[in-house]
Amino acid sequence: MCIGIPMNVLATRPGFAQVQGRGERREVNTALIGEVEPGDWLLIFLDAARERISAARAAEVNATLDLLQAAMDGGAAAEPQFTLPSSLSAAQVAALAGHDLAKEHP
Repeated sequence: MCIGIPMNVLATRPGFAQVQGRGERREVNTALIGEVEPGDWLLIFLDAARERISAARAAEVNATLDLLQAAMDGGAAAEPQFTLPSSLSAAQVAALAGHDLAKEHP
């Protein structure tokens, strides 16, 4: 499984960026998303930037990763401040994905 990590751009050079997030710094490839600037938030998979994201989206992903880490550590995680897909109905999950089951399957 591959998990995207939100990281903030510190510095750049052609095709690469120095980024920081979740307690680490590293250099990542930016060829798939083009030029970036210090302060940009990126979603990183396997040392490559795959998506430019907003600071709000970065915070949301970090909160989700914190919940996963707490569960993996065996600790009691706080209740998430959002509804997890596992607690939604099939119609609600479909709506999140942009589908209307009532219209597709009358």
